[in-house]
Amino acid sequence: MKHLILGNGPAGVVAAETLRRAAPQDEIVLVGNEDSPPYSRMAIPYLLEENIDEKGTWLRKAPGHFEQLRIRELRGRAVALDTEKQRMLFFDGHFEDYDRLLIATGSHPVRPPIPGVDLPEVQTCWTLEDARAIAAHAKPGARVLQLGAGFIGCIIMEALAKRGVELTVVEMGDRMVPRMMTPKAGGMIKEWVENKGVKVVTSAGVNRIDCGAGSPLTVSLSTGAKIDCDLVIVAAGVAPNVAFLEGTGVHVAKGVLVDDHLETSVKGIYAAGDVAEAPDVFTGAHLVAAIQPNAADQARVAALNMAGRDNCLNGVLAINVLDTLGLISTSFGQWWGEAADKGGEGVEHVDEMRSRYLSLQFKDDVLIGATSIGLTEHVGALRGLIHGQVKLGKWKERLLETPLQFVDAYVATSQPMALAR
Repeated sequence: MKHLILGNGPAGVVAAETLRRAAPQDEIVLVGNEDSPPYSRMAIPYLLEENIDEKGTWLRKAPGHFEQLRIRELRGRAVALDTEKQRMLFFDGHFEDYDRLLIATGSHPVRPPIPGVDLPEVQTCWTLEDARAIAAHAKPGARVLQLGAGFIGCIIMEALAKRGVELTVVEMGDRMVPRMMTPKAGGMIKEWVENKGVKVVTSAGVNRIDCGAGSPLTVSLSTGAKIDCDLVIVAAGVAPNVAFLEGTGVHVAKGVLVDDHLETSVKGIYAAGDVAEAPDVFTGAHLVAAIQPNAADQARVAALNMAGRDNCLNGVLAINVLDTLGLISTSFGQWWGEAADKGGEGVEHVDEMRSRYLSLQFKDDVLIGATSIGLTEHVGALRGLIHGQVKLGKWKERLLETPLQFVDAYVATSQPMALAR
């Protein structure tokens, strides 16, 4: 049996290692399309902060790790898939056959169709090559405009601040991190970063980027403002790497659609990680949950099924944990809540003096989503309540009155025997 794994990020590496344990005699090929060993994008901010070197981003640091596991590494970019003949065409013209295929190709940063977005001083922050270019431009005192204040933008914000740049963030939404934070929470994060010296412009877009007269770049905003800068970093979201699937029977929506076995619409082809769109734990609706723990869980399940086991993913839970200039925020599950006529109800706790915030969202007596700021201890209890779909009973009313008692609710409802002792 030959397993072809497209993508050598966390999902691809975990899948390859899981396959080796589950199928000791099978052939495994792990394909990456960058000129680097398998690495974690989540480590790039630490690289920009110069806390680590490039080797510090590598997923496996032991020399000969993949050779010892008899996992063949291949550099190549997939361009076309023939599902009938079970073979993949790569950009260099060679074909690779397979018996089982895993699509773990991840995603790529979106460059909005803005005039000037392809100028050399305009960079994304996604690959090691991007990080090298940013490090070359983002010297202390450099004027940097960051387009986008979403999850990716906030992750790299701290690295840029530590490099001593003069940073301006422009976000189209009405608040920071609009896809994972409530309006109140997003506003609190904005106030936090502004107090740290970062300029934040919300409800504004970038109309064009030009070579400046007195500076390398001049950025024109939809508000009419013009900002001179040395570097623009585009952090405007990502899209799945699925171009090679065009014309195949593999169904793609926001990502590659998979069932609870991580198998796609074509038998023998699986998907995992940022590229996969798997059933949500609550609704069953398909969801791209692009975080590393989910990618690893999906990769293990997919690999075991590729090896002939019968393994099932217990639904995907949306989880985001973010460190924005030292302010920790989280969101879990259906953080935006449910309509009242469908049993939805919610509560907010706001402590602006201490930069603390908590939003709990219920459906009937089950906690389905939560958002928090500044709560660094026991926040895993929120995940436990939500992922476990725990029936809260009388604890729901208590939480509506005193939301910060969520740890007590978790202990009482999830570990009643422990509480009795």
